[in-house]
Amino acid sequence: MYDGTLGNEIGTRRFGRWNWLGLQTLARREIQRFLAVWTQTLLAPLVTAGLFLLIFSIAIGPRRGDVMGVPFTHFIAPGILMMTVIQNAFANTSSSIVISKVQGNIVDTLMPPLSAIELVLGYLAGAIVRGGAVAVAIWLGLALTLGIGLAHPLFALSFVLLGAIFVGGLGMVAGIYAQKFDQMAAITNFIITPLAFLSGTFYSVNALPPVLREITHFNPFYYLIDGVRYGVIGQADANPWLGLAVCIGACLAICTLAWSMIHRGYRLKA
Repeated sequence: MYDGTLGNEIGTRRFGRWNWLGLQTLARREIQRFLAVWTQTLLAPLVTAGLFLLIFSIAIGPRRGDVMGVPFTHFIAPGILMMTVIQNAFANTSSSIVISKVQGNIVDTLMPPLSAIELVLGYLAGAIVRGGAVAVAIWLGLALTLGIGLAHPLFALSFVLLGAIFVGGLGMVAGIYAQKFDQMAAITNFIITPLAFLSGTFYSVNALPPVLREITHFNPFYYLIDGVRYGVIGQADANPWLGLAVCIGACLAICTLAWSMIHRGYRLKA
């Protein structure tokens, strides 16, 4: 006769309403998924970031002069760092979900006793670790090659963390919405990449015409890039505290949307 031992063990792992064992397992899966192909998920972004910095330094750097009182290469370096974090955090969550849907094994994630908020947190864990690993590696490279330190470490850490959360949540929303790889590629190419490139990565928004400058202020990516720039070189176009407030609000909004879609089973359940 069954004595309920397994049920008691699972119950002790839940600590009330939270399934910590399931959450830990999902987070570990998401982290191991990108570590298994680290040359593609970690090494390749570092090479791409280095090429961006090298090309812009050679093509524009000598003629551009200082920007905000710092060399042009120092100005664009934090933007390239944040842009890389954005791309990788988005790719981690979106690819995980859309691949599971296309292969038909998304049910393996939905069937375990995990709540919608636990699923959101589990997926975000992978995005945060991947984005953070890329950020640390790029910063170490910048410190060794350009001698760039951290003017405000807590601000730099906060904006990298918020960036990984926001774009990781955005990746979940995109992955849930997309039904096939073509749709996912369209979202990446026509939404994420333009927003990342046109948010002050390679220029100061103060150089834009007034209309474009005002439009840029409605783009959360702008505050992420500008905030990391403030954390790294101590210079920013916007008030970093305002940027923190906007980014926190954006994270809450996108994670709530992701939670709602998972909770309702939108495009997840047949």
